[in-house]
Amino acid sequence: QVQLVESGGGLVQAGGSLRLSCAASGRTFSNYAMGWFRQAPGKEREFVAAITWSGPSTYYADSVKGRFTILSNNAKNTVYLQMNSLRPEDTATYYCAARWDRNYSPNSNAYDYWGQGTQVTVSS
Repeated sequence: QVQLVESGGGLVQAGGSLRLSCAASGRTFSNYAMGWFRQAPGKEREFVAAITWSGPSTYYADSVKGRFTILSNNAKNTVYLQMNSLRPEDTATYYCAARWDRNYSPNSNAYDYWGQGTQVTVSS
C-alpha cells in the first residue's frame, strides 16, 4: 500500500518561506512521477510542481516559477517543495501525489496516490 505523508505547512507572512515535505512509502518510487497540487477554498485543485525520479526533471506552474523549487531525496523517498517569496494567493491546502509513470502530468486525474494535505496560509 502506497502512503504519502505531507508535513511542513503553517502560517507565514507575505514574502516569507516554507518547505513542505512528502514522505513516500510502500513502493520503489523510481518509476513514479511526483507532484504537488494545491486547492484553495471554493477553487479547483491546481498543479503546482512535479518531479520525475529519473533525471530528475522538474516542472512548474507559471504562477510559482522562480519562487518555488521541487526537490527529491531518492534515498529517503521524500519530495520537498521549497516555497519562497510567498504571497497571500498561495494560501491553500497543498497535496502531494504520485503517478505510476516516469512522465509528469499537470492533470490531477493522472495521479494514482494522494497525501492527506497540509495547510499553507500566507498573511498580507
